[in-house]
Amino acid sequence: MRSTQIYVRAGLTVSAAVLPLALAAPAAFAGGGISVTATGSTVQVTTAACAGGGTASLMDAANASFAGGRQVQLTNGSGTWRNVSAGTYTVLVACQDGSQAGPQTVTVGSMPTASSTAAPARGVRGGLGGGSEDRGALTLMTGGVLVATAAAGGGVWYLRRRAAGSRF
Repeated sequence: MRSTQIYVRAGLTVSAAVLPLALAAPAAFAGGGISVTATGSTVQVTTAACAGGGTASLMDAANASFAGGRQVQLTNGSGTWRNVSAGTYTVLVACQDGSQAGPQTVTVGSMPTASSTAAPARGVRGGLGGGSEDRGALTLMTGGVLVATAAAGGGVWYLRRRAAGSRF
């Protein structure tokens, strides 16, 4: 009788720990989920967040609202703007189901860049600045599932050892 209560409590505890992860995963995917590339004066947006279609807007500093930007309808999850002048733009996608994906910033045209041959004055600094890359939502969700599975497995192992009466 006592071991049954322990297993029920452990199951409830694991469920309480995993439930926020499961509920937050779709929201995290809907917030990002776009890929924006600029080649010359052409900007392309691609997303899997809008299965039923949607509209994408290319906004600059003068047109900072979705309605004020250059809009394009998504076809098979992608849209393209041509003859875009040089500058920095923000891309936002509005899906037909009312959800949004993005925003993401893109730079078009020739912008001044630092010379790649000049050495840094104080040497190379450590940290995550240039060494990190953006991981996709699927990778983050997979990692969350692995962590939850490991936690559940450790909990079951602990409870079995405790129920058997053995000490560590």
